[in-house]
Amino acid sequence: MASPTLLSIFEPRKGYSPVSPAIIIPSTSGKQSDHVIFSYQRLQELVHGLQLQIAAFGFQSGQTVSSSLVNGIEFTVAFLATGAEQLIAAPLNPAYSKGEVLFYLQDTKSQLLILPSGSISSNTAAVQAAREINVPVVEITYDASERSIKLTRDNGQQVPRAAAVRMPSPDNTALVLHTSGTTGRPKGVPLNHRNLSRTMSNIIATYRLTPNDRTYLVMPLFHVHGLLCGLLATLLSGGSAVIPPKFSANAFWKQFIEERCNWYTAVPTIHQMLLSTAKPNPLPRIRFIRSCSSSLSPATFHAIEEAFQAPVLEAYAMTEAAHQMTSNPLPPAKRKPGSVGLGQGVEVKILDQTGKEVPQGKEGEVCVRGPNVTSGYLNNPKANEESFVKSPKENEGFFRTGDQGKKDEHGYIVLTGRIKELINRAGEKISPLEVDAALLAVQGVDEAVSFAVPDKTYGEKVGAAVVLKTGASITEEGIKQGLNGKLSKFKIPEQIFITARIPKTATGKIQRRNVAATFLKQGNAKL
Repeated sequence: MASPTLLSIFEPRKGYSPVSPAIIIPSTSGKQSDHVIFSYQRLQELVHGLQLQIAAFGFQSGQTVSSSLVNGIEFTVAFLATGAEQLIAAPLNPAYSKGEVLFYLQDTKSQLLILPSGSISSNTAAVQAAREINVPVVEITYDASERSIKLTRDNGQQVPRAAAVRMPSPDNTALVLHTSGTTGRPKGVPLNHRNLSRTMSNIIATYRLTPNDRTYLVMPLFHVHGLLCGLLATLLSGGSAVIPPKFSANAFWKQFIEERCNWYTAVPTIHQMLLSTAKPNPLPRIRFIRSCSSSLSPATFHAIEEAFQAPVLEAYAMTEAAHQMTSNPLPPAKRKPGSVGLGQGVEVKILDQTGKEVPQGKEGEVCVRGPNVTSGYLNNPKANEESFVKSPKENEGFFRTGDQGKKDEHGYIVLTGRIKELINRAGEKISPLEVDAALLAVQGVDEAVSFAVPDKTYGEKVGAAVVLKTGASITEEGIKQGLNGKLSKFKIPEQIFITARIPKTATGKIQRRNVAATFLKQGNAKL
């Protein structure tokens, strides 16, 4: 790669063609006029045009521009143009409340908020938040007739173009995202162009992406999973990304086939939704299916491979590592259900609390080091002090993921749970991932999440929430009986909540503490 910045997606390289499709927007109305293809050359022109408009605000290098946009060409161009101008992009979930938008705008010291057309007249939560703290708001629109991207101020005036723009360097921060905040206040994670570029290259190498590959993007672009793997790695590979405005299980296969896609990446929740949707006949040729951002049970792994006749590759990622850290490899190399695979362009070690590496096969904290890993959290010295290993010398700089795991006899990483989410039953540490996998292997169970339930005698015991498959009539007692032989007796959940749905984040991720709080409250117990 010539220069490790976001703009490297437009640089000449093997197999790259400026006239090849970069972004494809499928029609959601059925009209062919709504189906739009943007070549790399056209995308570059749009990015440069928007960069000139952003430059007109006169922001200093390193200042932050937030956006609250759905997946599409506007998001793609806004993100790339912001980074190109040596500014920091801070994409927000469009579903955030006013209070949430206020927090993120203030935490990143955002200078501008980019919103979709119609937001100002609708006085959305994002508009209200920005106005409360005097952050300027603009609307972004792709004008199909003029084939251009425009920014419009809240007074209706179009933002002019500046005379000149900056060029980014690898050390410029390009992106700031926040961790989910499952154990406290969300932490800001700044990532520079080099961090992002290295992850993009790592993903290309892991899955051997080429200009012939085309992905169907189902993950939201405001999340590191969709942004880095679905979009940016695809663009650096010279391939194409098909970007619907939102995921629809009912539209997935039709558009996947019509657009000639051959791979996709998603969280287990989405895979499970597709398993519950009618399969196309014949099945399209799928080169691989990637699963990430949440644990994939072996039962679901096998169900996907059997249903879609494609290798399933589970990966392991964190915002702090600009997404991917490990992955199972493509065939003919071995992929292992229940494992997140091997380090991909990063060093991975299992360390104890003193920073020393534990023997292979022993459990400890999964730690990573590499050019894709952030140099530290935003305005959070305490978290930085706790998150990076200082000694011994050979392990200095390793990032502590907070996940417990081990390396098997082949060096594959097996995660056994978040260290803060392990269930401590009278001193016995129980992995919720192990319990989840066993529950999902019980006939009739479709989704399962286990968690700690406070107990006066044992300190904690095991609880779980499950969603049954359509038509299944298994009872709580029947589920417990189904776990006999799959789990030791003390690991079998003593409370099982059968529910129609399990609470998830906007990206389909499950936060155990939130699930536990929801169902224990229903059961008149306290977390």
